[in-house]
Amino acid sequence: MSKGFFITLEGIEGCGKTTQAKLLGEYLKGKGREVVSTREPGGTAIGKRIREILLDPKSAGMDRSAELLLYFADRAQHVAEVIEPALTRGAVVICDRFVDATAAYQGFGRGLDMDTIADLTEAATHGLTPDLTLLLDLPVEEGLKRARKRNGDNEQGHEGRFEEEPDEFHEKVRQGYLTIASCEMDRFKIIDASGTVEEIQAAIRKVVTPLLSPS
Repeated sequence: MSKGFFITLEGIEGCGKTTQAKLLGEYLKGKGREVVSTREPGGTAIGKRIREILLDPKSAGMDRSAELLLYFADRAQHVAEVIEPALTRGAVVICDRFVDATAAYQGFGRGLDMDTIADLTEAATHGLTPDLTLLLDLPVEEGLKRARKRNGDNEQGHEGRFEEEPDEFHEKVRQGYLTIASCEMDRFKIIDASGTVEEIQAAIRKVVTPLLSPS
């Protein structure tokens, strides 16, 4: 049985990851691939409960180390229950956020120790690394404008804890992502997320299609 292919989508709030992940999954299914679309946090039943705690604005007083460990608890369950089994059977896994989100948000954004994050990453993932990471890059002001509008339109204010962080926090996260990408250029592809949904998806398909031979 062939090894699967692991794609992650990353970026600041409002960059369009969720929409683009869905469209990419539909595209690859149309090409005959088995696709498992998932997300972090919340890719498992246990993870959904953790997600509620992490993203709820009522958790605003959460200690940053507690936040970090909850993300890794979610990730350990997610890798064991969803991601590794899917890759073993040869599926394409598309994940909305993964380890780079923790480095960007809790490392660069919160200022937590990167060596500690690296050690926890190894423990939670057993060394699993995405084959391709698509970084949807967008100016912070535009991303937050989109995210806050989305939360209002969809009545998702209960998941808006990070949108309530100051712009300076989100700028640290964006620069963190760009720094990570510059250190792993073979894995990362930076996608301009300022265009239309269709333009962004076309750019993503241009990157992904050559990497996936027909099943």
